[in-house]
Amino acid sequence: MMRTGASGMNAQASRLGTVADNIANANTTGYKKAGTEFSTLMLGSNAGAYNSGGVTADVRYSISQNGPLEFTTSKTDLAINGDGFFIVSDSNGLPFLTRAGSFVPDADGSLVNAAGFTLMGYDYQSGIPAPVVNGFDGLVPVNVSAGNLNAVPSANGVFTANLSANEAVVAAADLPSTNSASADYTHKSSLVAYDNLGAEVLLDFYYTKSAANTWEVTVYNRADASPSTSFPYSSAALASTTINFDPTSGQLTGASPKSLAMAVPNGSTLTVDLSKMTQLNYSFTVQNATVDGSKPSAVARVEIAEDGIVYAQYENGKLEPIYRLAMADVPSPDELRPLSGNVYTQGPDSGVVRTGFAGSSNFGKIVSGALESSNVDIAEELTNMIESQRSYTANSKVFQTGSDLMDVLVNLKR
Repeated sequence: MMRTGASGMNAQASRLGTVADNIANANTTGYKKAGTEFSTLMLGSNAGAYNSGGVTADVRYSISQNGPLEFTTSKTDLAINGDGFFIVSDSNGLPFLTRAGSFVPDADGSLVNAAGFTLMGYDYQSGIPAPVVNGFDGLVPVNVSAGNLNAVPSANGVFTANLSANEAVVAAADLPSTNSASADYTHKSSLVAYDNLGAEVLLDFYYTKSAANTWEVTVYNRADASPSTSFPYSSAALASTTINFDPTSGQLTGASPKSLAMAVPNGSTLTVDLSKMTQLNYSFTVQNATVDGSKPSAVARVEIAEDGIVYAQYENGKLEPIYRLAMADVPSPDELRPLSGNVYTQGPDSGVVRTGFAGSSNFGKIVSGALESSNVDIAEELTNMIESQRSYTANSKVFQTGSDLMDVLVNLKR
């Protein structure tokens, strides 16, 4: 009887312990409440006597029950709308799972949460990442340091314009490709490109009618132009080609070149698309003229999309993907083993960890600027506390009664 009362008090003490933990962590981001389930211990009895057994307590965690989302003003505060866990690592590089997404950059620019765990993901240095579905290989710390400058050399461009069909033909000796002082041209325009260091390179495009339905396209570096007259340039043309138009449609013929490639000084090879050029009875009109690349620019901010892609937004407005957050899940989340710091690791009954990306398979979507609150219900915990307190008191009375009976037995000898 005394042993039964003691087991009841121990069981209720375990329940009160989970209640205390839950109330203490009611405002802990991503905390999952603990609960206590009881099961009976039965001892063999006979017709003449009953042997009281006891009760055991089993602590369980409501890890699969999501808490409500609370929105914040920080873009690096992250929540998961649905199933799954963030993958984080400790100072030794060991991986863990968590729903606590209160991440901020540390001194090195890595995103760490309030417990000091570093957010992990896949980088874009080797191309578009793919998840390692059955392990944590390939994961690296997500670093959003804004100290790096980014300069992109020009590689592709588009030039679309209408060349007036009624223009006069320029003599072969005076074409811009000759780079002579007497060089003449029909139309001229310029594009800005960027070299490997992000410096601007002005490119002069000359469109010259060399024959009926035939035009010469020649490109020079503006830096080599002669003062006031341009021609002759101090260096040869960067590129030159001849394009041909169909006299009935005004479109480029099938055999005509559709692009023009040139080596940008101190830069990459730039290929300019000319496939939409036309020769119509209309004035020279530029409809589209673009060149990629950019001058040096620092990271202004970081944006995190709902699919987990981390973008660096540079001062020039360009968005560049730098990481993709990894997600993880197990068949039985409630069987994960909780550890200090609001993290979890694989348990014997949780099943194998599988990884993926937010928004794919059964993984939820990332919500930037939000945190998942604790799933603790204070009213429920206070009710459980009162119930446990009453049950503990009742079990102590059973123990006390057993103690009194022992006194009676001892006094019988006296």
